[in-house]
Amino acid sequence: LAMCMLLSASAFAQTGSIRGTVLDTENQPVSFSSVFLKGTNTGTTTNEKGAFNLERVNAGEHRLIVSAIGFEQKVIAVTVNAGETQTVQVSLSPSQQGLNEVVISASRTPETIDQVPSSITVLSRKAIEEDLMVSTNIIDILSNKVPGLAPSTGTSSNWGQTLRGRAMLVMIDGVPQSTPLRNGAVDMRALDPDAIEQVEVIKGATAIYGNGAAGGLINYITRTPRQQKPLSARTSLGMTGSLVDADNSIGARVSQMFYGKTGKFDYVLSGAYEQTGEWKDAEGDVLPPDYGLGETDSYNGFVKLGYDFTPFNRVQLTYNYYSSEQKTNYVPQYGNYQNRQKSTAVLGETLGVPQGVRSNHNLHLRFSGEQAFLSSRYEADAYFQSVDNVFFWSPNFEFGGQSMISSVKKGARGLLTTPYKISASVEGDVTYGLDVLNDITSQPLVDGRIWVPEMNMLNVAPFVQLKTAIAEDLIFKGGFRAEKVNIEVEDYTTLRTVNPTTGEIDNSGFAVKGGELGYNAYLFNAGLRYNKFELFTPYASFSQGFSVADIGVMLRSARVDDISKISTEAIVINNYEAGFVSKFRKLRFEGVGFVSTSELGASGQYKDGVFVVMRTPEKIFGFEATADVALLDNLSFGATYSYVEGKMDVNQNDSFDDAEDVYLGGERISAPKYTAYLRYALFENKLGFNLQYTGIGGRDRFEINEKGTYNFYQGPVEPYQLVNLSASYKMSKNTTFNIGVENLFNEDYFPARSQWFTSPTLYTKGKGAAFNVSMVVEL
Repeated sequence: LAMCMLLSASAFAQTGSIRGTVLDTENQPVSFSSVFLKGTNTGTTTNEKGAFNLERVNAGEHRLIVSAIGFEQKVIAVTVNAGETQTVQVSLSPSQQGLNEVVISASRTPETIDQVPSSITVLSRKAIEEDLMVSTNIIDILSNKVPGLAPSTGTSSNWGQTLRGRAMLVMIDGVPQSTPLRNGAVDMRALDPDAIEQVEVIKGATAIYGNGAAGGLINYITRTPRQQKPLSARTSLGMTGSLVDADNSIGARVSQMFYGKTGKFDYVLSGAYEQTGEWKDAEGDVLPPDYGLGETDSYNGFVKLGYDFTPFNRVQLTYNYYSSEQKTNYVPQYGNYQNRQKSTAVLGETLGVPQGVRSNHNLHLRFSGEQAFLSSRYEADAYFQSVDNVFFWSPNFEFGGQSMISSVKKGARGLLTTPYKISASVEGDVTYGLDVLNDITSQPLVDGRIWVPEMNMLNVAPFVQLKTAIAEDLIFKGGFRAEKVNIEVEDYTTLRTVNPTTGEIDNSGFAVKGGELGYNAYLFNAGLRYNKFELFTPYASFSQGFSVADIGVMLRSARVDDISKISTEAIVINNYEAGFVSKFRKLRFEGVGFVSTSELGASGQYKDGVFVVMRTPEKIFGFEATADVALLDNLSFGATYSYVEGKMDVNQNDSFDDAEDVYLGGERISAPKYTAYLRYALFENKLGFNLQYTGIGGRDRFEINEKGTYNFYQGPVEPYQLVNLSASYKMSKNTTFNIGVENLFNEDYFPARSQWFTSPTLYTKGKGAAFNVSMVVEL
């Protein structure tokens, strides 16, 4: 790095600078757009106000290339004189397709997708609003849009909804929401969709944010001010209900947002409230309350305050509060998987407290800026996150009870991105920093009994990431991260549990000695991308991810008297990926194949009524394909296909094809998924229609057991298809009316999880046809 900086010093003679702003056709700032000089690798991104600054630009004629999500790329000529600053203003026109999306999550610093040698899915605000016309459940929205993400469960739980067959890390602005120490898989519903500006999904194991991203990560980027005037407002009112049987199914939703900028200060203030009615299946029967979203009250409060000391140095404070609790008069009436009898809901006395997200608090302070020493970009974060997720009442505990995953995270991060230039054709940057995270997670019962004791984790991780561009078109990225993890567990006694079949005590409770668990991991990544030809842009990468095992589930099922005797080793995942992007006129196609391996496994199975984690080696592989085409200016079409498969090396001989080796269950490997959409606009985009299709294929890998049924997680998945339809009409400049129909043809189906889990507790049908009507007013 020092050599690169010394070599670059001579290149700064006879230079000037370019400053400017990027606006849309309504003279509103385009945040985080990409700005770079054609024929070089000199570039940057605009800040929240659309402003940018390029320092030390060689004197002479240049062509400035500007691109952003949802806008057509623009190229303008700029003349730079030595010692002078050239000021420009760029206006971008809307595009049917965003082909040069700017992302933050892949490298922790803003960059365009064509700088990343791996597969990424980005959901813009426009795409989110399009799906909100049909469903406000963010789990459904992501499942319909993200290749490689397992089918939606149709509930508040995303358990079994893996990303490329492994657990994912869910974040809000880079702040982790997941609880890997005791993964309850209810982390995707962490905030209201109206508080989201963009969703970035990085697929494949990654260590860029640390523990938990074995299959990748989902990062919710929160809203930013969209206009420079002091006060703007957005009001949304909506109503939902069943089209099969409307009785007691009607729900309502209201969302209010204020935002603006005055001087150096900007802000976003928003609140959302939604109350759902009864959710019903295709036959009109009320869906069971376990993990249900019917009769649920959801609240979200969001505040973002920003202050710009200079145009390129900023402090920002964000707070988000979210809760979503089910308040119902129904109790589950469990069905029978073997007889294909669905579980339903019947009126009765509910036991315990409302299930769902009792509270999720996120407080995040960020300092960021550019033009620090050696022209570096810097970012420093401090955050606090606290969440309590309450599960449904269960008779499996002695006297019954409800468990609750409680987690408190405190963290600090700092990074610098320093540019370097070796020659006119070789330049790049180095990103380096340190992450510190303290995560205290436990799973008590609501009444105070301890099922999983507190696990106190301290994670310290320095990292460095190098990016080099050769002759503009060949991008190399490589990096290293060192993970040091300590987890403290106090002495505890296992909780008394009951056999639901016999009523006898399965676990009478015994003392387990706590202690300290320590892990060290050294993780690498490297990738190449070649951007010379739009018709064929190949990329390939190797990346490692690190994930502490679900220690909580091991502790609560302990059958030994000391945690040192439990197999709690952390998992290191090796992810290999190769793909290509092809662009021809208005067509974009991307295909990618991947292989993921780990020497330790993370799958579980029930043995004698106890959940046991299998630690045998695993191999997961698959491929994804995505296509988008603008057939006309007002007509576009797209489709995706995802396939994933995986096996365990049971005899541990480095082969996965022996007779002893077995396939991974449905809780890890999803059935094939294919999606498509058709978008059509009329009357100068005032009236728009969107037809959306999601198909789930079949997967049948296991034999019937001696009881004449399938073991947990091994049930075959039969195909099903879902169609959604939405329409939007712009009644005036400020007012839009929307209507959406979910499950348009009232498909009568069991979601994939209900099929492979085989348990009556989750043998629930999917939601039948439902409507969503809303009106949005923006001032």
